[in-house]
Amino acid sequence: MGSTEGVSVSTLVSAASFAAMQSQGVDFVIARGYQSAGRVDPNAASTVANAWAAGMSRVDVYQFPCFSCGNAAGQANTLVTYLKDKNVKYGKVWLDVEGPGTYWGNSTSANAAFLADWFQAMKEKGVDVGIYTSESQWVPIVGSYTDGSEFPLWYANYDGTQSFDDFTPFGGWTKPSMKAYANTTLADAGVERFWYPS
Repeated sequence: MGSTEGVSVSTLVSAASFAAMQSQGVDFVIARGYQSAGRVDPNAASTVANAWAAGMSRVDVYQFPCFSCGNAAGQANTLVTYLKDKNVKYGKVWLDVEGPGTYWGNSTSANAAFLADWFQAMKEKGVDVGIYTSESQWVPIVGSYTDGSEFPLWYANYDGTQSFDDFTPFGGWTKPSMKAYANTTLADAGVERFWYPS
């Protein structure tokens, strides 16, 4: 079984930088589409376009939601509408679930209800969804909630290793789809490198 490498980015990245990354084995980009402050990332459309222009084989976006802003469905719809209006071509929208006590409320049930509303809104829009989280983030935020496990899991463990040998089941997931394994600079851009089996 082969493996493939990707990067996630939260800033505007040029097509030239992405092309340089591709020459180093990267062929999948996930660009931030929505910021934790509760607004669409203004660089999302350009970053996605640059990734495709560089010849990437897959390009997705991720949404870092704003729990304190409320209205999870509204945030989901705002992102999807933006992507449609800007003619952004993408595969999945990954929901970033991290930062317990910082980005989320103190009630695991309220946090889980927020996620459920977001999932429902994305289903109604016909959008493919994945979840970016880790056990250390997910459990303090939503407790024993397991409904997210119907979606692919992209988890983080910055051990520099391209394997799932470190993975322990949580949240209903028995196996992950992708692993973020390093934060680094690549082709003059700050990236999080991730790995997945092909």
